[in-house]
Amino acid sequence: MNQPEHRPSRRLLLVHAHPDDETIGQGATMARYVADGRGVTMVTCTAGELGEILVPELEHLAADRDDRLGEHRRTEIAAAMAALGVTDHRWLGGFGRYRDSGMQWHPDGHAIAADQTAENAFALADLTEAADHLVAIIREVRPQVLVTYDQFGGYGHPDHIQAHRVAMYAAQLAAVTSYRHDLGEAWAIAKIYWGAIAESAMRAGLRAMREAGAGDGEGFSGLDPDGPMPHFVTPDADLACAVDASAFVDAKLDALRAYPTQVSVDGPFFALSNNVGASAFGVEHYRLAAGTLGPVGDDGLETDLFAGLG
Repeated sequence: MNQPEHRPSRRLLLVHAHPDDETIGQGATMARYVADGRGVTMVTCTAGELGEILVPELEHLAADRDDRLGEHRRTEIAAAMAALGVTDHRWLGGFGRYRDSGMQWHPDGHAIAADQTAENAFALADLTEAADHLVAIIREVRPQVLVTYDQFGGYGHPDHIQAHRVAMYAAQLAAVTSYRHDLGEAWAIAKIYWGAIAESAMRAGLRAMREAGAGDGEGFSGLDPDGPMPHFVTPDADLACAVDASAFVDAKLDALRAYPTQVSVDGPFFALSNNVGASAFGVEHYRLAAGTLGPVGDDGLETDLFAGLG
């Protein structure tokens, strides 16, 4: 397969579970790479049909009422992608193929599977079938870099965990020259990263909120900046890359504002952004899951997901 002349020489593929996950995790990175002329393809696995609804007048969209939240979140992610400049957004298997699996909270503070799920819940999807949808995208886009969740999905949501499994398996299958010729020519992804929240950044943000009088005195969502960190926070020693996209914080925040059903502009997330600004949301961190670490700075971290790829 010859590379189309219009295809950017550097291409990034991201795989996320629900609309808004991508912006919270890598919104600034995506905006920076789009501005740099790099290819950015965003794949969303479900429409987030079982997500919470923060806008009272839209509560009728809930799954136990009109069950139309997924359709609404489809418009939200379109607006978010426009704010970030991303023009290549896909739904895994097509819109509506996989449904939000739902979740509940474990007493230990992480998400677990809901008591009941739909037959087409993403968490119940056949792994090979779901991966094949992504294999076709990988072989079409031919990205050098893939970004998804870690094995725990950050905080345990079953759809996040499944997105991790699908992305990692699809990356393997896509590289096998004898596998599913009908899905395109084999392509090996050079580097795979898992999105991360740096412990140092989280603690600094919590302290800044406390000093500014935002939050509840224990910091963001009841967290003590000097206490134990939740599951989704990564020790700095485990990080591989820090992408400084501080110049694109406004784009990230605009994209988050495109999700009024999911993110409260009056909530602690935006309070934190006002107090900490670029240092909190403009530098996004990653763990290297596959591939070779590229050149690093004095802090031992890469500054570019494409580092070392020539």
